[in-house]
Amino acid sequence: MAITTCIFDAYGTLFDVAAAAREAAAEPGREALASKWQMLAETWRLKQLQYTWLRAVSDAHTDFWEVTGNGLDFALEETGLDGDPDLRERLMALYFELSAYAEVPKMLSELKAAGFATGILSNGSPDMLAGAVNSAGVGDVLDAILSVESVGVFKPHKSVYDLVGQHYGCAPDEVLFVSSNGWDAAGAAGYGFRTVWVNRGNIPMDRLPWTPQKVLSDLTTIPQLARSGL
Repeated sequence: MAITTCIFDAYGTLFDVAAAAREAAAEPGREALASKWQMLAETWRLKQLQYTWLRAVSDAHTDFWEVTGNGLDFALEETGLDGDPDLRERLMALYFELSAYAEVPKMLSELKAAGFATGILSNGSPDMLAGAVNSAGVGDVLDAILSVESVGVFKPHKSVYDLVGQHYGCAPDEVLFVSSNGWDAAGAAGYGFRTVWVNRGNIPMDRLPWTPQKVLSDLTTIPQLARSGL
């Protein structure tokens, strides 16, 4: 069956999750952060994801904004930067309007021009996702922004992937699902989507029962893959 629908994870896939720490580190007076921003960004992202998994398995859901703040608090303490409340506020504000990766606008425009349905399927809360989409200026090339908040559990729970078929009326094998998280791409493959893992960091593949069908270093060739049926 031909691919009709192209769905993207948001954070780390379309939007650069390191951008908040990197941009804050470049601001005047942020010398302490400038020497540690990469460590902070990596820890922040890792704890953010870990907290989603732990909340999912323990049935203790909360919205992604709280999880993001919890992850940041851990990272600030671990890097010794937790003494500046203004820094926390600034980093959270920057996270709300993350930059898109350079290839994203053109890639999404090509998909729309080729007739594919497009959308986001994300752990992010609706207001967070709207902030990032508006900041990146890609709202006009996305047909829908689907959030886990409508089902109350984080990825990779099956009910999250169910949202795509419910919204678009398509079968799983009509969907090209793209994520920068190897575990997310794997989980989506197990669900029945055709999947691409955007492995920007060239890291090893997760040891899981399923594997993504394609591994790319960025999103540039997604339109060609969608047209070819992967």
